[in-house]
Amino acid sequence: MFGFLLGEALRDLRRAGRVAVSAVVLITLSLAALGGFWMLSANLGRAVSQWRDRVRIIVYLKRDPADVEGVLRRVREWPEVASAAFVGRAEALSSLKRVLGKDAGIVDQLAANPLQSSIEVRPSAAGATPEGARALIERLATLPETEEVSGGIEWVERLAQWQRLLAMVGLGVGSLLALAAILTVTTSTTLVLHARRHETEIMRLVGAPEVAIRLPLLLQGMIQGLLGALIAMGLLAAAYRAAAPWFAPLLERLVGLPEVAFLAAPAVVALIAAGAVLGALGGLLALRPAGHGGAR
Repeated sequence: MFGFLLGEALRDLRRAGRVAVSAVVLITLSLAALGGFWMLSANLGRAVSQWRDRVRIIVYLKRDPADVEGVLRRVREWPEVASAAFVGRAEALSSLKRVLGKDAGIVDQLAANPLQSSIEVRPSAAGATPEGARALIERLATLPETEEVSGGIEWVERLAQWQRLLAMVGLGVGSLLALAAILTVTTSTTLVLHARRHETEIMRLVGAPEVAIRLPLLLQGMIQGLLGALIAMGLLAAAYRAAAPWFAPLLERLVGLPEVAFLAAPAVVALIAAGAVLGALGGLLALRPAGHGGAR
C-alpha cells in the first residue's frame, strides 16, 4: 500500500513539473538561509559564552584583611559567585608591569607601591545577567573590607542586548522563511490537485478510500520539503568549507572566536525534519479546499 502511495506521490511530482522544481528550489533557499542564520547565531552564542566567562568584578579593599581565606569563603558561598581570588598589592604591581611591557621601568621608579589589594570575582550564570550583576555589585559593596567595586556590569549589559537582538532577528527571519516555504508547497500541491481533479472524482465514484486520494498529495509536499532540506544542507556544508578559512581570522579579531563551527548534528536533523514538516503543512493547506469540495 505504501509503495503505491509513494509511486502516486512521485507521479504527481513529475506532473507538477517546473512548479514542483520551483517549490524545491524555494524551500532549498529558505532552509539554507535559515540554516546560515542558525550557524551564525550558534557561533555568536559561543563567543557570548566566552565573553561571559571573561566578565570580572573587582573589589578593591581598604587594607589587607587579617583573614583573607575567611573573606574569600564568605564571597564564594554566594550563589551569584562562581569563583573569587585574592590579588595582593605585590601581585597587582607585577600584573601592571606585564601590561606596560617595555614601559614597565616606570613602575620601578615609584617610591612605594600605590596599588590596593583586591578580590577578583567571576560571576556565576545567575550573576552574569544585568540584574544579577547589579545585585552582586551592591552586595559586594556592603562588605566591611570593601572600599570600591568596579567592572562587569557594562559587559553584561552589552551581552544581554546582543542576545535579545539575536533572538528577535532569528524569530522574525525564521517565521518569514517558514511561511514562504509553506505557501510555496501549497501552491505546487494545489496545481497538482487541479490537474488531477477529474481523476480524483472518478476515484471517489468507484469507492476509493479517501486516504488513497489525499495521502499521495501529502507525501508530495513532504518529498519536496525533504529534497529542499537535503540540498540546503549540501549547500551549507559546501559554503562552510569554502568560507570558514576566510572568516575564522576575522571572527577571532572581532569577537575572540578561535574557529567557526558548523551546525551541530541535532541542528542538521532539526532542519531536515523542518523541511518535511513544512512540506506536509503545505500539502495539508492545499487539501483543505478539496476536502470541503468533496463534502459538498
